[in-house]
Amino acid sequence: MSPADASLRATLRASWRLNARRLFAPRRALKLADIAGATALGWRLRALAGRSVLIRTASTLAAALALIELDGVARRMVLCPPDLKDEALPGVVATAGVDAIVFDEPTPAIEALGLPLAPLGPSFEPLDEPAACAAPTEWVMFTSGTTGAPKMVVHMLEGLTGAIKPPVRGAAPRVWGTFYDIRRYGGLQILLRALLGEGSMVLTEPGEPLADLLGRLGRHGVTHLTGTPSHWRRVLMSPAASAIAPAYLRLSGEIADQGVLDALKARFPAAAIGHAYASTEAGVGFEVNDGLAGFPASLVDGLCGDVEMRVIDGTLRLRSGRRARSYVNPDAPALTDAHGFVDSGDMVEQRGDRLHFVGRRGGIINVGGLKVCPEEIEAVINRHPGVRAALVKGRRNPITGAIVVADVVLADAANDEAALKAEILSACRRDLAPHKVPTGLRFVPALAMTAGGKLERAGA
Repeated sequence: MSPADASLRATLRASWRLNARRLFAPRRALKLADIAGATALGWRLRALAGRSVLIRTASTLAAALALIELDGVARRMVLCPPDLKDEALPGVVATAGVDAIVFDEPTPAIEALGLPLAPLGPSFEPLDEPAACAAPTEWVMFTSGTTGAPKMVVHMLEGLTGAIKPPVRGAAPRVWGTFYDIRRYGGLQILLRALLGEGSMVLTEPGEPLADLLGRLGRHGVTHLTGTPSHWRRVLMSPAASAIAPAYLRLSGEIADQGVLDALKARFPAAAIGHAYASTEAGVGFEVNDGLAGFPASLVDGLCGDVEMRVIDGTLRLRSGRRARSYVNPDAPALTDAHGFVDSGDMVEQRGDRLHFVGRRGGIINVGGLKVCPEEIEAVINRHPGVRAALVKGRRNPITGAIVVADVVLADAANDEAALKAEILSACRRDLAPHKVPTGLRFVPALAMTAGGKLERAGA
């Protein structure tokens, strides 16, 4: 089988009901049948065969089209997230060996790179099948940069689709949606599920107001919706949440504590609720659908599907065919250890028969020589019914080195702040060691989020 035969477009063509399925953008909807049989790159598609191509688009829909058209044609696709700064482009081009650029809107930064440019057209042309690349296309994505500067990793389509189950013939069509951008690993997973799993998808755009997105999701009948816990907390605070009635919702990308799981179940009682573990480097690990925080300890030291997991030095490590192949950055550390396991950097501890995530190894606060994981404290604060979200961070202290403080968003701003503060701190004293109890707690209207939908912890 040639790389083109195993490409995303070829797989899409072989799926069912293409005429009934759509990609929904804010101002445009496209049939998957049209996408599978035509091209927005026109004659330029053949010219891109075997190249290392940077995909730099303003539109999410344009990025999706470029991925479908270039897989099996380009040697490498470098998928730029929408928040990647123009000044970073020369470094990306040099590191990833980029020799052509696909775009939807010309910019001075793109033109200044001095590379062949291939614009995506506003309409489709009949597909003139290009010569396939000699090997399967590499998919290059950026890590989230949760604990440092983002890195570029190489995935293959086979690994990216390793967790996607074949659709059940005759099942009701799914309409997928995600608060992630598809140019990041979490969002790309949902796009691939829609394309290869007999579904449609509602695409979001960078900067789209949440109320507008929720309205579109409702109008298109979204059935399966995913995002980070921080995304979902914003939904719970939005009056526009009444526009959606998903059959299934999923959390990933951050720790799904019991507070947010319970709040979502109360708000969407008819929905099945799951939380999944994945990372850009390790790929999709597992999914939990029992409504409880954490995951069964039995998943570790055995096979969870085709994923093998270990806990070493308190952090979760994963090995499977879903992981990335390598880093692109020459100065990046080894992707795996000597046994092929990816060190996630996510710390876990066992409580009864479940393992619970307690935070990132790189995010520990040192209080007088004692280690504090901010996420553990946030989980306690978030259990209070009057709290919608919390961010715990360290503040410098001349005696202990750091002290613990917390910013808290209330579920109802009209509540008595003094009484709530006393109740929250009382719960922290009851459930946490003394050095983990916040010495300062303030109520704020909102918490900053990264472009990937996670709490902004930089500088904390």
